[in-house]
Amino acid sequence: MELLNTTGMQAGYTMGIQPDGRELLVVAVKGTFSIPERGEKAALVEKQLPLVEADTFTGEPGHSAPLYEVDYAPRKPRCDILLNGSAYAPGGKATSRVTVGLQVGQFQKSFNVVGDRVWERGNSPGAPQPFITLPITYDRAFGGADNFHQDPAKHSAYMPNPIGRGYHKELSASLVKGTSLPNTEERSQPVKVPDKAYRPMAFGPVGRGWLPRYPLAGTYDQDWIDNVFPFLPSDFKDDYYQSAPPDQQCDYLRGGESVVLINLTPTGRTSFDLPSVEVPVVFFFKKGGHEQ
Repeated sequence: MELLNTTGMQAGYTMGIQPDGRELLVVAVKGTFSIPERGEKAALVEKQLPLVEADTFTGEPGHSAPLYEVDYAPRKPRCDILLNGSAYAPGGKATSRVTVGLQVGQFQKSFNVVGDRVWERGNSPGAPQPFITLPITYDRAFGGADNFHQDPAKHSAYMPNPIGRGYHKELSASLVKGTSLPNTEERSQPVKVPDKAYRPMAFGPVGRGWLPRYPLAGTYDQDWIDNVFPFLPSDFKDDYYQSAPPDQQCDYLRGGESVVLINLTPTGRTSFDLPSVEVPVVFFFKKGGHEQ
């Protein structure tokens, strides 16, 4: 099989198998664009980032936040909107709290970024430390594993974000006091107690084994081992391929949509339009004919 790429972007392909056993040919095209100056258009940069061949993380896989997922998902029913970045204090003056926002077309999401802090006496949040810039990642969002108790039977994890910080099920002061709180939280739901189900707030991809994502992968029981393996189970959902949290999924973008970043750059507010690019894919068959 030969791939001819005339887009000026990165392109590749891989094979896949559907739950019914039919083969898939997946073609991925990836473009890297500059964020334009005001009034200019986004343009392809000279050095295009390569396609991601395997999931990457901020640290040790399974114990840190996903950074990029493999680019060859067979299907995505919706568009994933993702952003890896940092919060910036307005005007470069240190602050203990700032609201960040991301808008892409009709999609909008915002939350608060708070300086480093720890649980104090009475399991109450301590005062946040001032910051000028702070990374936004699920490593710093609410969640984590409560493995502080000496009895492993009392360990637990917050499955919407098991690699975060701030979560405790065992509330003894000796286990909670001095441990870290999250750096992000909902604007209307600040983190006040360690054992409440807060929404983890970030803009990046969520883990494949987190809630509510992993149940979409289907059922892998003895019947699957005996009768279905190596194919996917019949209850596998294509939604599993969506790497963005549900509130960052939308109808597919068409190009030209407005993007607005609030306190996600040193300037405080950055706006530009998404590029509009046609990427036709044409298959030419050895026996003649073609399909677009």
